[in-house]
Amino acid sequence: MEIALIADDTKKELMTQFCIAYCGILSKHNLCATSTTGKYIEEATGLHVEKLLSGTHGGEQQIMSRVSYNEIDALIYFRSTAPDVFYKEEEYNLLRMCDIHNVPVATNIAMAEILVCAVDRGDLDWREIVNPKSDYNRRRRGLSE
Repeated sequence: MEIALIADDTKKELMTQFCIAYCGILSKHNLCATSTTGKYIEEATGLHVEKLLSGTHGGEQQIMSRVSYNEIDALIYFRSTAPDVFYKEEEYNLLRMCDIHNVPVATNIAMAEILVCAVDRGDLDWREIVNPKSDYNRRRRGLSE
């Protein structure tokens, strides 16, 4: 599965700790993340993470584009919960795109744990059928390496 990871500055440590805790499960999947988040995760866990642009330079838009092409199977997005933080238009559009394409999203640690455990149990295997870059579809088209 293709799992995207985004963490606001105030949540990067939480995302890193989450990935350490679930390293065994996450290691079985393809991960992509915004630049700094991916760097922290790689350094702390040794997991391979495809690092996209930083969030402020278009990383969220890159993930949104992948969601719109059904190339992301799950999104873990730890957003700032500070009362003075206003949600950005990119955030709204990313979550909206996930709703349109039925991509499961976790925006807090409790839901992220449920989502990762569901991925591990195979509850989201149906995503393999709709993701054009999944191993399932690559084998079906004879593109498997």
